[in-house]
Amino acid sequence: MTEMTLERKEGRSWLRRFGDRWGARDLVVIGVFAATAKLSTVLIAMVGGGMNPVSLLLKNVVFTTLLVIMLYKVRQPGTLSLFVIVSALVNFPMLVAALVSEAVMKFVKSLGWKGGVFWGVGCFDFLSKGLSLAVSYLMMRESPALMAVVLPIVLIGYAGSLIGLYTGYRSMKELRHAGIVRF
Repeated sequence: MTEMTLERKEGRSWLRRFGDRWGARDLVVIGVFAATAKLSTVLIAMVGGGMNPVSLLLKNVVFTTLLVIMLYKVRQPGTLSLFVIVSALVNFPMLVAALVSEAVMKFVKSLGWKGGVFWGVGCFDFLSKGLSLAVSYLMMRESPALMAVVLPIVLIGYAGSLIGLYTGYRSMKELRHAGIVRF
């Protein structure tokens, strides 16, 4: 009787490639930052009384600051997209914005420019807010005058995101000086 041997290709599965990209520590950091960002923005909204300009501004400052710190802590391609998938599985415009922002960060890095994370986070904030406005317009197309109510709210939120970029930059300088984050 002849022996039959099965040969297995040495190709790696997607799960193995996923595990090689992010270690357990990186996945824990992404999950912790996603939960922290979600919890802190919800708490700020509850304490601030809902949709007032101050709490809206503060929510975006905190979210963007945490996002910048997380992206410097876990410096792997696809981290922003994984963060968004973990924190908002049902928010499609946010996922599209994350994928485009990942491409922007890779492009900025390929050019040799510094600050790819800031370009990516700025692009992410701009696209996610813009795409959310587009979805809102599609939902309210029978009465487009309602967009006049939504637009200032989104613009105040984006102003908070811009402030968050600055506070993220300042926080990164302090965390780098403390040795918590490496560049």
